[in-house]
Amino acid sequence: MSDIDTLANRLAPHYSRFDVANRLLFTGHSHQAWPDVAREGQTEYFDVCAREVDNKWEVAAEKTEILRNYLRDFYDDPNGFYCREESTHVLFVSWMSSLDLKNKPKIISTDGEFHSLFRQLHRLEEEGLEFVQVPVQPDDSFAERIINEMDERTSAIMLSRVYFETCLINTHLTKIAAAARGKGIPVLIDDYHGTNVVPLSIREAGLEDCFILIGGYKYLQWGEANCFLRFPKDCEYRPAITGWFAAFSSLDKPRNNDPVEYDYGNQRFASGTYDPSSQFRAAKVVEFFREQRLTPEVLRKQYKAQVGMLRERFLAKNFDPSTIRLTHEEPLERNGGFLSLTSPHARDIRAQLMENGVFTDARGEILRFGPAPYITTSQIGQAMDELEKVVSKI
Repeated sequence: MSDIDTLANRLAPHYSRFDVANRLLFTGHSHQAWPDVAREGQTEYFDVCAREVDNKWEVAAEKTEILRNYLRDFYDDPNGFYCREESTHVLFVSWMSSLDLKNKPKIISTDGEFHSLFRQLHRLEEEGLEFVQVPVQPDDSFAERIINEMDERTSAIMLSRVYFETCLINTHLTKIAAAARGKGIPVLIDDYHGTNVVPLSIREAGLEDCFILIGGYKYLQWGEANCFLRFPKDCEYRPAITGWFAAFSSLDKPRNNDPVEYDYGNQRFASGTYDPSSQFRAAKVVEFFREQRLTPEVLRKQYKAQVGMLRERFLAKNFDPSTIRLTHEEPLERNGGFLSLTSPHARDIRAQLMENGVFTDARGEILRFGPAPYITTSQIGQAMDELEKVVSKI
């Protein structure tokens, strides 16, 4: 039995509600199955609400702290703050509103960012923001091209650690962050496709003063509404888009015309009242991951092996590259947690695969196969066989 199957077969029985052993679920880069214990978290929340009523918030805060500690461990970041919110978009907008865009209207980003960041920056560009999109290719000169764009008009640099289309790992963050630090420019890193896939020590990488967006919807298996903005403890940003959860300590003070206050702590970029049920669910998943010894190293090994096998099986099919091909042929060390394929028929292929019971997704000409720790070698083979059947009819 392969190492892939040893882990996958051990995990699969714990995902019986999602029936992962009998389904071809290859949207692991978008929505992974939840272990059965996640359901216990949902019912626990109801019971806590019924028992504690408005005092439930103390228990909810404890659950959120469990998630923060998990992220601090993953990022080797004991001193970082982690602001919880419903989505990374809410956190991004709050953080963005802290910047001096009036005097520094330039934002440096890349052409490889996810839709939410691109859409928001593009819309602000229509209102006068200067939105610079640096091409991610060629990679060998990428850092220099970002650095060359830095000037006194730059408010921030925003870029991904793992690109959502190609799944390539951005290996230039340390160099870019160092250059930005020297010019007093903050760096925001989108790590939605890096967390729980590609281990990262913030301290060793020299990123302790960086801001990191983290989402629980994908590889963390936390589901929706479990997103975080990691920021340094010495951060004194004052977001213009702000909610009352960002300053509990000031609620009992009389209102006056003094500057708006912000608590020193994790919730500087928070909005307002939210549904804590997702944190109860996620806390159960954290407990499960620890019980199953799913460390960052174990997860990285599993994803590399699975993506490697997907690539091997794909290449063995000898597809016509004008119909479908690998998006890149970089070593697995440079790849995150899914296989990216390029085809002018990507959306049609995805739709046909779905009809045949294979869950994937497509973005433009990109077709993505995302495994998860519970996916076996047999399921990988089945998925590629189904792909062959679909492509043969094009």
